[in-house]
This record gives sequence, C-alpha cells and structure tokens, in this order.
Amino acid sequence: MTKRFHPALLVAGITFLALLVSAAVRSAPGVLLVPLNVHFGWDRAAISATAALGIFLYGLVGPFAAALMIAFGIRRTVMLGLSLMAVSALASQYMTPPWHYLATWGVASGLGTGMVASVLGAAVVNRWFARRQGLVMGLFAASTATGSLVFLPYLAWLTRAGEWQPVMRVVGLSCLVL
Repeated sequence: MTKRFHPALLVAGITFLALLVSAAVRSAPGVLLVPLNVHFGWDRAAISATAALGIFLYGLVGPFAAALMIAFGIRRTVMLGLSLMAVSALASQYMTPPWHYLATWGVASGLGTGMVASVLGAAVVNRWFARRQGLVMGLFAASTATGSLVFLPYLAWLTRAGEWQPVMRVVGLSCLVL
C-alpha cells in the first residue's frame, strides 16, 4: 500500500503560515513605537492609539470574515487579508503624517489581520479535517504565538539603529510571498 500526499496537509501548512505572518503583522507596532517616535517626533499616544485601533479591528472583523469565507470562499478571503496586510506594510514606508500610520497600520492592517485570524483556522479545520480536528486546531493556535516569537526578535533587531522601514519591508514581503 502506497502513501500519497493529501492536499489537506498543504492547506494546513499554508494556513499555519498565514496565521504566523498575521501574528507578525499584529506584533510589529510594538517594535515600531520608539523608532517612529524618534524619527517623526510623534507622541507615543498617537502611535499606541493606532496599534489599539488595529487590534480592535482585528477582533471586530472576525465574524465578518467568517461570512466572507462562506460567501466568497476561504482562499479569496485569505488572499484579500494578506493583500491588505502587504499593501498596508509596504505603503507605510512612505508615510509622513501620523494619519498615514493610522490608515495603514490601524485600519488596513487591522482589517487584513482580522480576515486571517482564528476564524480562518476554525473554517479550515471544519472543511478539511474529519479526524484530528483538535490537533490541527491546536497547531493553528500555536502558530499565532509562534509568529510573535519568531518575528518579534528579528523585527526588533532590524530597528536596532533606529530604522523603521526595514520592518515594513520584511512584514510586507512576507505577506506577498505567502
């Protein structure tokens, strides 16, 4: 009896990576707090408010993302979320006033990461796995924590000289590659 590769494993791998990158995008504003404050002179309240708006939209969009997944499909919804994250990160390289940061990392990134949230993991597990649902859902939950653990030290290392653009590039290109 030959063993063949099951497509559900590929779907699980891609979903794991999407959740991992989404966690990296959500954790990036914490690394950017000091460099943006030093480079632009923005106060920490404005920078933190943008991060808070992004987290708020991340949580708010989840149920709507589930409706989008039902209406348009999981793949299209994930591609839209990853595209929003990539555009927000790459466009923010050119920001100058604080409202640019609010529009890119607060709104666009919050909506994109909300589309690629835990609802995605539940939808994939429900659609692709009849057995071992708990194991796969546990792996997806672990990917969210792993995203912060993997990317955060690297993103902090990128800002060691006070530069913030490399963080935007790494996060944006990670979303585009995925």
